[in-house]
Amino acid sequence: PIPPPGSLLGDPMVLVTLAPSIPEAVPGQCQSGEFIFLLDSTFLEHAQVPPQSRAQDGVEEQIDGKWDSLLFLLKSLPLGCYFNIYCYGAMSVGIYPQSVEYTQENLTEAMRRIPSTSSSLGDTDLLGTLRSIYNTPRRRGHTRQLFIFMAGLPPDKEAIAAEVCRHRNSHRCFFFCFSEDSAALAMALARETGGEATYVSSDNRMTVVVLKCLKQALKPAAEGVSLSWTLPCGLEVEVLGGTPQSIFQDQHSLLYAQIHGHAQDTTVAKGVMTLQYSLDGQDVTHTIEFPLCSQGDGRLAGHRLAARCLLKRLLPEATSGSGDEPRHRAVEISLTSGIICPFTSYVGVRTSQRVTWYRVCESWLALRRLTNGIAALPQRGACSKGKGPKKSRDNVPGHCTGVERGQLPVILSTLLFTSSPTACKLSPPSISSLKYVDLTQFVLRSSILGRWSIEAIAECQELVALQNVDGSWALSSGLASVLEIDEAEIKGKMPGEATEPSIWATVLAVTWLNRNDKCYQDLCELLEAKAVTWLCSRAVSQLDKYLEAANTLLGSSVKPSVFRL
Repeated sequence: PIPPPGSLLGDPMVLVTLAPSIPEAVPGQCQSGEFIFLLDSTFLEHAQVPPQSRAQDGVEEQIDGKWDSLLFLLKSLPLGCYFNIYCYGAMSVGIYPQSVEYTQENLTEAMRRIPSTSSSLGDTDLLGTLRSIYNTPRRRGHTRQLFIFMAGLPPDKEAIAAEVCRHRNSHRCFFFCFSEDSAALAMALARETGGEATYVSSDNRMTVVVLKCLKQALKPAAEGVSLSWTLPCGLEVEVLGGTPQSIFQDQHSLLYAQIHGHAQDTTVAKGVMTLQYSLDGQDVTHTIEFPLCSQGDGRLAGHRLAARCLLKRLLPEATSGSGDEPRHRAVEISLTSGIICPFTSYVGVRTSQRVTWYRVCESWLALRRLTNGIAALPQRGACSKGKGPKKSRDNVPGHCTGVERGQLPVILSTLLFTSSPTACKLSPPSISSLKYVDLTQFVLRSSILGRWSIEAIAECQELVALQNVDGSWALSSGLASVLEIDEAEIKGKMPGEATEPSIWATVLAVTWLNRNDKCYQDLCELLEAKAVTWLCSRAVSQLDKYLEAANTLLGSSVKPSVFRL
């Protein structure tokens, strides 16, 4: 039967691909964003946060213990952003009631409040912490990104998946797993929100892992994404699953919009879609026209892709036990579209005319127990009256259907805003079930370390601890100790044009990080970018003289290009 108007398969569908052309950001400059860190007991044990690290009387913080992972992560944040820290298990609210501006005072106070050991933590309550975060209003113009550290698989994983997926359009998640038990959950939720999941196999790899993900999180994004539609009177549009509020560089968003109603003016043959977003503080608007007349051959492939997308979004809530409505909706969509879900199953009927088909289907797909009295038939078994099985020509990747083909129009319109064909990269397929994941691929993909080493982290972590959030260093005994040069000699070698000791100290620190025999550049790339930006805003005309004096004092040969000269 032909699907009735108003149903998922009965109304026209528009397929929209959003891929804004987003230029590269200049490292070290002020950048918007809201970064929220969820730390569990395992992370705090590895980080070993000192209980009494604070600045007193203008003297740099005193660092006790190896807490490089958290240190590098927080020091690498850009100016202009907001941040907050949650220690779930200890509290379900943040160190601050809501995210605060990234300043020296706020960072120092946050580090002071973090529990020093896991002894003060109670039972893990990741679900409660997530709900507390989602109930906190988002800051306008600041894309929310969560960094979640998980020691093991939470007992309420289905409820956590449902909660994260319910807010998938408003944030992005990066997961760090310390056990393979939580791999499936982490990968599924990271892909649902456009983030990444990484397996941390040892204590020494944590700094490398978090910095790699932070660099990914700092890519610029189109914020405040919205769609508006201009259609003939009597028609309205529903975007299935909603519109994402942000789209990051090298990512795209595939949307399915369904047109409901009846046009009062049938002479209008086109509709108009307007995309609006903010990029680097500037408002951007794009418009595109699409035909309202029928396109396609009536196989409803676009509708079934939309049904697949909608089922994927419904399944976390449907399997979490939060209520019957999501499950009933999933069953309805599955039966209508012929796309299998955990609550429906394919059924093969063995007759003398369909023996071959039944055997192929039996080996091709394991039958699941039916949870309702109706089953969705597989597409490759669909037959016409009085004929044997025929192979369908429908080519819908990964899905089959036995619903009779209707003759209603399908509108397939692709909206692509890129500067080059390579600007849009396809994302990996989403995981609709939390039970199935290739752990080998997950672990191997997470083992790429680059050129970082344990020794490099240990050598430069004290210098990193002395850096201010604006990127500068103060000329102090602590800096002299790291450079292994007497403080009086450092002051005596300061160029005569120096007006601020902090400029000379910052040049020395950046030069030390770029010594010929060391490889701190990748490890401290974000920190160094902030420092160079700070220097260029204060003494760009004198940086060549500062660099010459620093090379002489440290016995190095750092090139002017390091300072953007």
